[in-house]
Amino acid sequence: MGRGPPVVTTQARPTAPGPAAPPGDGPGATVRRGLRAVPVPVALVVMTALAGVVLGRVYADDLLTRLMLGAAVGSVLVSVAARRLPSWLVAPVSVAAMGGWTAFSLHLAARHADLPGGFGPIVADAARNGIPRLLTAMIPVEPAPDTVLVPLVAAWLAGLTGAEVALRAGRTLLGFLPPALLYAGALYVVGPNADPATWPSVAFAGAVAVGLAASDRRGTPGAADPTAGLAPSVRAAVRARLVAGTALGLAVVVGLAALLGPLLAARVDDRPVDPRRYVEPPRVESLDENPLIRISGWALNPEQKLLDVTTRAPAGTESRIRLAVLSDYDGVTWRVGATYRNAGRILPATAPDAGPVETVRQEITVADLTGRLLPAVATPREVTGARVAYDPATGTLIRPEGLSPGLRYTVTSARERPDASLLATADVPAGAEVARVLRVADGTPEPLRKLAGQLAEDNGAPYSRAAAIEQFLAEHYRVVADAPSGHAYPNLNFFLFGPRGGGGQRGTSEQFAAAFAVLGRLTGLPTRVVVGFESRGDGPVRAADAFAWPEVLFSGVGWVPFDPLPRPDTEPRPVEEDFRPTPDDPPPSEVPEPTVEPTATPPAVAAADRPGGDRGLSTPVLVAVAVAGLLLLVGAALATLAGMRRAQARARRERGDPGERIAGAWREVTDALRLAGRPVGGDLAATEVARHARRALADARATTTSDQAAPPNADPTSDPTAPRTGQTDHAGYGLAVATAPAIVDGPDVDELAVLLNQVAFAPGSATPAHADRASALAEQYVAALRAARPRWRRLLWSVHPGPLRWRP
Repeated sequence: MGRGPPVVTTQARPTAPGPAAPPGDGPGATVRRGLRAVPVPVALVVMTALAGVVLGRVYADDLLTRLMLGAAVGSVLVSVAARRLPSWLVAPVSVAAMGGWTAFSLHLAARHADLPGGFGPIVADAARNGIPRLLTAMIPVEPAPDTVLVPLVAAWLAGLTGAEVALRAGRTLLGFLPPALLYAGALYVVGPNADPATWPSVAFAGAVAVGLAASDRRGTPGAADPTAGLAPSVRAAVRARLVAGTALGLAVVVGLAALLGPLLAARVDDRPVDPRRYVEPPRVESLDENPLIRISGWALNPEQKLLDVTTRAPAGTESRIRLAVLSDYDGVTWRVGATYRNAGRILPATAPDAGPVETVRQEITVADLTGRLLPAVATPREVTGARVAYDPATGTLIRPEGLSPGLRYTVTSARERPDASLLATADVPAGAEVARVLRVADGTPEPLRKLAGQLAEDNGAPYSRAAAIEQFLAEHYRVVADAPSGHAYPNLNFFLFGPRGGGGQRGTSEQFAAAFAVLGRLTGLPTRVVVGFESRGDGPVRAADAFAWPEVLFSGVGWVPFDPLPRPDTEPRPVEEDFRPTPDDPPPSEVPEPTVEPTATPPAVAAADRPGGDRGLSTPVLVAVAVAGLLLLVGAALATLAGMRRAQARARRERGDPGERIAGAWREVTDALRLAGRPVGGDLAATEVARHARRALADARATTTSDQAAPPNADPTSDPTAPRTGQTDHAGYGLAVATAPAIVDGPDVDELAVLLNQVAFAPGSATPAHADRASALAEQYVAALRAARPRWRRLLWSVHPGPLRWRP
């Protein structure tokens, strides 16, 4: 029987069950996993962009918000796209992308702000000054390269850090920390300069909640239970620990909410801190701080071209262009006292006090005007063509880089027109808000106070007082171009009360405006001084158009300008006709100069021959009587001359106010030099006369006899112009005597020269103590010079009639 092919029988072996495929695996599941990964990146973008929304509330428009939104999206998308790259490579790629977006954003911001110059210098300036300008910029902040650079870089870095930590490391809560810090920083920078960020904060909290909730559901379904596959006893222990940890965490959260909730709620209405107060604003030079001193210089060069102006304003109107508003006065100088903030094209708007507002648009080209103060019509609202800093309290503009010939800019102003019908009954504000423009510096001269009291006595209403001051100045003083600059108390006292023939009662608009402002404050009016130019439409503005004017603040009306300058072709009345300050103390008793009656020579009595041979007195007796009578007459004349000289010297040193007494003491010195044969010319300065006086005393001592020779420490042959070392503050008067030659020991005639200069250049500042010191110095010098003369000349010194007839 044949065999067939062998039959192979196989036994099926059981196959170990493999892992079951997750239900629904396929393209749909991949899409769902992708959607579950979206909330965290989106939350990061929203949180970072909300910081831009908060910060953009203090910007002039929404450009910064849009740029920060782009930075948030770009930084997160780069991290999402580079998840498969090594972690060390993601940061360089993201920083390169940040550089591109930052360059594009700065270029866009430069075009938006219409900044002149190349892109490279603009970027360098923004990198160098970005942080200080962001914290000192005027609100609303102009979106310029220097004010958007720092927020852009901060937003990109926050998005990059948050995405890497949350997406790559899987630490979602820790990844949300950088955007949270950026948001808190934006709130701090804005501070109290915007309304509370309520809805952005709510949106930020919602984005955090969504991101955290989504991050907990990103695992696979099989990983939902961490205790799966464990022994029952182990699984029970793990679950117990999870429950205990959750309960403890919940208790901590509830406890913190109970403790910190009331504290945070109590601070909801608190005003946040403004970080700008910690940043020093730009400082100005002294010339810009006090432009009032430039008035006299401009008055002497009236044809100097300062500006070119093209004006767009209602027809027929004249616009005063302001250079600076000076609100602070310390008795020596008026100052701007401004706090400048970097500003963009749009300046902060303030509601007008009262009256209509006219829009004035001017295109100004700088010619010879120097400094940093930027001229503009009050009140500027928009400036293009120049980077500016602005003080909203005074409305003063500066260009931090300084003015330069050819600089052209356009300024749009909202010029206020006060309602004149309200002035008669308007009051003036008081209190801490206006204390700055009501402050009267110490040391006010008494005549100024008395004049202010006289002007306010019959004018109770504030406007009546201001009008009375304006009228008094316009009627009694003269405008001249060659008046010296100065508006300290002594200058104003000399301007108001100085002798008309000696340079008083005349000045430039500097003295008129400063005197009005000081007299106004003495009568309770809040005043300030404005320096600017008179512009009559289009054309050049020259130095002759520069002037200063005062302004008074009225409640409900605002700042009202006044014009205390006299009207053209009017002759001022002497101040003495309407005001003469009476001193508090009676003047010292005047010593009348002795009057010398001419002595008549008694007629000769002829001896009559009497009958009876009575021949009278003999001839020798008659000669003796005649000689004795002649000697008596000469002695009487000499005694009279000596008495008149003593009375003259005493009257010069003791009569009149301190300034007149100092001048009289100086006359004693110059007369003594003439008596010594060493007169001085009228063209010499006081210090030169003092040097001449010392040399005269040295020469006189050198030529006397041995018992009257110069002391050992005086070297007559030494250089009479050898300088002394140091300076001396004599008698505690605060007068620093300039370095002067030391020739001999003796009265310090240099100090007397300093006192005379003080009287000449600061009228009214001398005190009775100064006058007493001058009298003592003059008396000592005259005595020393007389003692150095030969004996017979000393006898004739006191009876020389020259000083009685010599003119100064």
